[in-house]
Amino acid sequence: MKLILFLLSATLLHAQTAFEVASIKPGDNLSGVEGGCHGIDSKRTPVPLGRCVITDGRLSHMIGIAWNVSMTNLKSEPDWIARGNVRFNLEAKAEDPKTATEQQLLQMLQALLVERFKLKYHREELEMSGYALMVAKNGPKLKESTADRKHFAGLPSGGKPVAMSMQKVSMASLADMLSGYGPGFTVDKTGLTGEYDFTLNWDDSAGPSLIGALQEQLGLKMVGQKVTKSLFVVDSAEKPGLN
Repeated sequence: MKLILFLLSATLLHAQTAFEVASIKPGDNLSGVEGGCHGIDSKRTPVPLGRCVITDGRLSHMIGIAWNVSMTNLKSEPDWIARGNVRFNLEAKAEDPKTATEQQLLQMLQALLVERFKLKYHREELEMSGYALMVAKNGPKLKESTADRKHFAGLPSGGKPVAMSMQKVSMASLADMLSGYGPGFTVDKTGLTGEYDFTLNWDDSAGPSLIGALQEQLGLKMVGQKVTKSLFVVDSAEKPGLN
């Protein structure tokens, strides 16, 4: 009986830590990155149950999904990891799709990336001046999302007026966006855990400013303070063979 229980436990452990089948092939770089992992506890997603599917993703995008790392917190060399046209299509299936949780799938994805890309990495903590994204005095003006996938349109460029539309976006993702387009590195301290649909319009020349628009249109504010930036540092990686 003890032997049977041991073998059963080993089988369950294997199912939770390794995909039954997985492939990584070159992407065509036509549509932009899409995808994620769909566990039994995941929110709405077009990815089939018990699978991780990522199309046209750089290795940096896949790291972002597997370890929940924003691109502003990723430090990597060589250039193909986070820039350029080297993209991949990844599809992986759990041994038992009906029981795999999202966290289990993400852990399997981490192991797969380490194995196939020979990925080596470490973490660094960097304290710096930045901003905290917080809820403004009168509360947030946000609508819970009913979309089944993330969507970004109207990302700012060149100092022109911006009309941004976002779907299925968390406050952590908004903070990441503000780190790239706002006044400085921004961390989420709103305490809001949902995903939201919203529009955000600002004009740095004629007004309102980005900070003003956040407060007026979304009920959020940016407060300058010391923040900690958690870096995911890629030490080395190799392009995988066809499989």
